[in-house]
Amino acid sequence: MGVNGAAPDTVAQLLSTAGGRPERLRSEAHFAALTGASPIQAFSEKTNRHRLNRGGDRQANSALYHSVIVRMLYDQTTKEYVTRRTAEGRTKAEILQCLKRYLARQLYPLIRVTLDSDRGC
Repeated sequence: MGVNGAAPDTVAQLLSTAGGRPERLRSEAHFAALTGASPIQAFSEKTNRHRLNRGGDRQANSALYHSVIVRMLYDQTTKEYVTRRTAEGRTKAEILQCLKRYLARQLYPLIRVTLDSDRGC
């Protein structure tokens, strides 16, 4: 697919997760929920924060995680993002959540086009 950090096995896992029916991926948010990269509010009386959805395909979430780790190591833009967010007081887990959601948002249109072209649409 030509996306930084997305190896062929990662792309294959995400295509497998999306399945042969691209119509069930109505939006980027549905794809993020399917991969377990959608935010869910997790708050109590004193805090208001988000965590990632524990549902969805764990292998797809793992593929996103590995792609994000590769980006954190080798992609200069991602390194700058991590540095900036760390300076803002974010934890590594929170930064990983944001990056996985961003990657799911970036890959969704590419996966949709790939699945549509495979079906002959």
